[in-house]
Amino acid sequence: MSSVTERPVATPAARKPRRNIASALQGVAIAVGFAMLVGGFGLIALQYRPYRIPTTSMSPTLQTGDTVLARKTDGASVGRGDVVVFSEPLWGGATMVKRVVAVGGDTVACCDAGGHLTVNGVPVDEAYADERIGPGAAFSTTVPEGRIFLLGDSRSNSLDSRAHLDVASGTVAASDVVARVEGIAWPSARIMALPRTTAFDAVKGPKTSEHGLLVPASYAAVGGGALVLLAGAAGWVVSFGHWVQRRRRG
Repeated sequence: MSSVTERPVATPAARKPRRNIASALQGVAIAVGFAMLVGGFGLIALQYRPYRIPTTSMSPTLQTGDTVLARKTDGASVGRGDVVVFSEPLWGGATMVKRVVAVGGDTVACCDAGGHLTVNGVPVDEAYADERIGPGAAFSTTVPEGRIFLLGDSRSNSLDSRAHLDVASGTVAASDVVARVEGIAWPSARIMALPRTTAFDAVKGPKTSEHGLLVPASYAAVGGGALVLLAGAAGWVVSFGHWVQRRRRG
């Protein structure tokens, strides 16, 4: 007589540890994801402020209607090439966004034979600008200590330091700077970190600043949110599978 080997039937007690492990892993994943989400958004909220670009003066780098994220700063750490948010009472007091091209002690001039801006005699190749300043806008000024000289990237359509040369030689107090732009948050098609320019690296002195934690904080927030959703969805799928199995046995 042949013998038949019966497979043991998993009892509810045997299945329970597996469910407990799965539930524990799901809980850990949700907790980690939530911590990443809150931490990332919290860091951005503490260190950055949104600003809306109202004009084309910073085109093509920034477009009209862009919402940018700018890291709060007191202006003491501003370097050449930084895109900053500031408010100058002598320029009307409006909040503006321009690019720093010279800092205290620099001599900034327009232009060399190739139409390049020069800083301390060094030509600056500004690939981000829409065009060269042009021979009809010649100027030369030395920036006092504690002040900065700013231009819009749209050199043909920007009311910047060139339009205020009769007021403090077109310079702005560094203390008037409130933030440094590091990224575009909206519209969605233009979300990106603002590239750091190397245009001024050949000029001795303060270089373009390195970015803060905007990019890693953004990745942490997005990744954390995705982890929470995936863990929640996985738990729902497992629960639904168990419900189907119970229905079949019933």
